[in-house]
Amino acid sequence: MSAGEPIVGAKSALVIIDLQNDFLDPKGAYARGGDRNPPALLLPARVAEVARAMRARGGMVVASQFTLWPDASGEPMVSPHLKALRPYLKKGDFAPGSWGQANVDALAGLVDVAVCKVAYSAFFNTQLDWVLRRAGIDTVAVCGIVTNGGVASTVRDAHMRDYRTLVLSDGCAAFGEERHQTSLADMRNVAEVTDCAAFIQSLG
Repeated sequence: MSAGEPIVGAKSALVIIDLQNDFLDPKGAYARGGDRNPPALLLPARVAEVARAMRARGGMVVASQFTLWPDASGEPMVSPHLKALRPYLKKGDFAPGSWGQANVDALAGLVDVAVCKVAYSAFFNTQLDWVLRRAGIDTVAVCGIVTNGGVASTVRDAHMRDYRTLVLSDGCAAFGEERHQTSLADMRNVAEVTDCAAFIQSLG
């Protein structure tokens, strides 16, 4: 399937990357640690509109949830690179089944499938690919946070798996506009870059 072809809703999925309380809520882990991403706070309402349109056209809405699994003593198992970047992460943050790990309220009732992920890509060590293929999905539109991290990694993995891959430019955010724009430009090599309104308009 080539760029510009109509998008068949029933064969498409919106893949939402990490719009979770611990990332975005003022009481979440990242806000507590001083890591705030103002552009990301605008995403939930915008992405929810796309999710509603996708479901109305018979498509699937998938959300990845970054998860810090606890070890035998209950402490989160944090990869070394993340621990260096976010030393404030503590017991209970992004814990499976917790408020912090959950999707933000704006997505309530809109997510068909949620997958727990432990690294940047929503495909790495998850059941996402299996679910999409069983559902007959051949096109994925990726959005969420951060553009140059989880979004970019998921987009590249989708491309490698031969999905038609789109990126919703105003459905993503990064820590800094330059990073956001640079990442979008880079992803044009493997994906179609569009915006939320245009994507909704193209859904058939």
